Amino acid sequence: MHIITRLARRVGAAVILLWLVATVIFIAIRLIPGDPAEAIMGGPGSQASAEALEAAREQYHLNEPILVQYGLYLGQLATGDLGTSYAQHRPVAQIMAEVLPATLQLTLIALVLAWVIPFVMAAIAARASRLGRVMGTIIEVVAAAVPHFWLGAMLIIIFSTWLGWLPAVDTGTVRGIILPAVTLAVPLSGFLAQLMRDSLMTAMSSPFALAARARGASEGQVFFRHGFRHAALPALNLTGWAVAASISGAVVVEEVFARPGLGRSLLGAVLARDMPMVTGIALFSALIYMVVMLIVEAIEAFINPAAARGDDQ
Repeated sequence: MHIITRLARRVGAAVILLWLVATVIFIAIRLIPGDPAEAIMGGPGSQASAEALEAAREQYHLNEPILVQYGLYLGQLATGDLGTSYAQHRPVAQIMAEVLPATLQLTLIALVLAWVIPFVMAAIAARASRLGRVMGTIIEVVAAAVPHFWLGAMLIIIFSTWLGWLPAVDTGTVRGIILPAVTLAVPLSGFLAQLMRDSLMTAMSSPFALAARARGASEGQVFFRHGFRHAALPALNLTGWAVAASISGAVVVEEVFARPGLGRSLLGAVLARDMPMVTGIALFSALIYMVVMLIVEAIEAFINPAAARGDDQ
């Protein structure tokens, strides 16, 4: 019964979140100055005739009252129809299917790096001196605060322009994804490292760690069996946020490295007032966030069953 109740809550929350995302996009697009019909016809530079603009308004119901437009918009989304891109005149779902693999590849590699780096730093901090821990803290804060566009530009200057080791733009090869993935991962890893380090230091000095040492366990055994498991939970709670941050960060990273993907497509759609494209990408991102949160919740229940049972009560 608890599982059914929890599932119903999650489904209800998912529907509300998707509705809020769709509503915010609908309002935001209409607050942008300009005529939506011009965006449909190719922008102000298209020099569309008054008759063509009026036909576009009729076709897309732009002459209807705003509440009628909103109702038609939600009704279309409820059927799973994301519509046709204003700028590319192709189904939004088709365009997203073409660029999605590149963004998923970038995001997954960046998330793996964003987890590996904090793990290594936390392991080092657990055995470092006071000065070493202070230096580690400074590195983590700087990494968490560095903007993607600045970091990407610096990596291009150093590893592409000066050293010539890696390409400055996407080449469709493994070498071409290294700089974008590092650029996307470093700020995330800095933030996760701070959480993991603090939790690890607390766990390593807790009573259960002291008891394990008293039973003859080595520091490595205490670290992996007790310390890391408890240190990972706070960072694991933020995995959903990390995925959302990766997708939003991909907007900048893909543009900096001229890499095709959802982020770059979203930026172009916003500039072109392409509401169907913006809506499709934003709703997909929200859906990915919710799926990841469900997976994270299942992993947390596996790592810490007692806490999961407490949430159900």
